[in-house]
This record gives sequence, structure tokens and C-alpha cells, in this order.
Amino acid sequence: MTISQVQLFSVPVSDQDRARDFYVDVLGFNLSMDTQLGPDMRWVMVIPPGAQTALTLVTWFPTMPAGSLKGMVLETNDLEGDVERLISLGVKIANGIEEAPWGRFVQFDDPDGNGIVLQATARDA
Repeated sequence: MTISQVQLFSVPVSDQDRARDFYVDVLGFNLSMDTQLGPDMRWVMVIPPGAQTALTLVTWFPTMPAGSLKGMVLETNDLEGDVERLISLGVKIANGIEEAPWGRFVQFDDPDGNGIVLQATARDA
């Protein structure tokens, strides 16, 4: 096999505008594409600055209900600053910053309940 990267993955949402605003305005992703592909299908793609892997915010997979994605892990080099910003924008972070052998992290949900982990990997992990 010659797989070289993960190009994109789908995040199931109920409202693409609300999800786009969260990922762009709250998490700081770039809007890569927002195109109507047909009467019932819109392609909304966001990507973290400098990343290779994009996210599509989808509504059309019946086996992927909005909020069913858990364990999306995002890396940061300023966990404290990002947590402060998220809280100031109304994101609920129930357990605060948690410690693990591999680094520090927080857990929160997007507006649909998709689970996100924001982590700062320890330098020696």
C-alpha cells in the first residue's frame, strides 16, 4: 500500500452553518470550501492552519447522526491560552486541564456533541 496521509474525514453535524461558524470562529480553522453540490448536499470543508488533514461538516450520512463522532484529537502548543479563549467564547470544559503520561489535555464538544480532545503533547512523550 502507498497511503501517504489522511486527506479528510467527515464530522456529522445537524446545521452546517452553525458547525462552520464554530470550527472557523471558535477553533480558528480556515474555511477551505463551502459549495452547494445539489439540492440536498452542501460541501463544507474546514482545515486547521498549516494542517494537511481537512474536515468536512456533513449532514447526509444516515449512519452518522450529528454528534456521533468521538475522540477527534487536536494538537496545540498553547493549551492554557487556547482553553482560556474557548471558555471566553462559551465552550464548556467540564474537567479543566487534565494530566496524562503523554501530555496535558481538555475535552469538550462541538455544538452537535461531537467529542473533541485538545492536547499538548509532552516534549519527551
